[in-house]
Amino acid sequence: MGAGEIRKVIALKELVIYVHTLLDVDAFNDYCPNGLQVEGTHEVASLVSGVTANRDLIEAAIRKNADVILVHHGYFWRGETACIVGMKRKRLKLLLEHDISLLAYHLPLDAHPELGNNARLAALLGVHTCGGLFQTDDLSKGLYGKFIEPTSAASLAKLIEQQLARPPLVVAAGPERIKTVGWCTGAGQSFIDQAIARGLDAYISGEISESTVHAARESGTHYFAAGHHATERYGVQALGEHLAQVYGLQHHYVDIDNPV
Repeated sequence: MGAGEIRKVIALKELVIYVHTLLDVDAFNDYCPNGLQVEGTHEVASLVSGVTANRDLIEAAIRKNADVILVHHGYFWRGETACIVGMKRKRLKLLLEHDISLLAYHLPLDAHPELGNNARLAALLGVHTCGGLFQTDDLSKGLYGKFIEPTSAASLAKLIEQQLARPPLVVAAGPERIKTVGWCTGAGQSFIDQAIARGLDAYISGEISESTVHAARESGTHYFAAGHHATERYGVQALGEHLAQVYGLQHHYVDIDNPV
């Protein structure tokens, strides 16, 4: 920060309330608490965003003098031990020692129609969104849409690699030209069943399971596993940039690469 530069500051409470409303957090029954998971300083001027609140991200935030870390994958997942030991203790100790708050949004960040992971992936790949992948129109569980210009499996794989900076795992089992596609970022591989039920030409998710390959082959559906981390970089970046614009905060996205 240069001499004489004014550092814009807002209250942590105001930031938490704003994001809670923006992402409609109360509409979701999630696997973890969404919102403020670790409380730090009550005044916020800068934030660091990243996919997962791992130790490398925390240390990067410390180096950047961040007041808040904003992530998609935070802590306190359903079913995990509540004991503050080992890796969890070390992470929390760093946050508390440096008075850094942790804000985490899981399904609400997947689902947001503009800032969400699924919406941002569609924008990157040039897909026109038609609606929710599930018949219940649950947007947190993926979307489906169509390409304005039909494409081949090889061309779509190349586009995914260009946009996400990693080659997808491809099961080329569908029609010669892909017109319709479903997708769910992260660990959405089981939702290929919904894509098959809708008769879509292709399905994209982050992770893949052994059974997903057989489902794709036997249904005649192209499948692309583009990486859990790789498909979920973009929602948290979009949210961080949005908050920076709304409140005049400093924002840095830090990518801690993950091959999964």
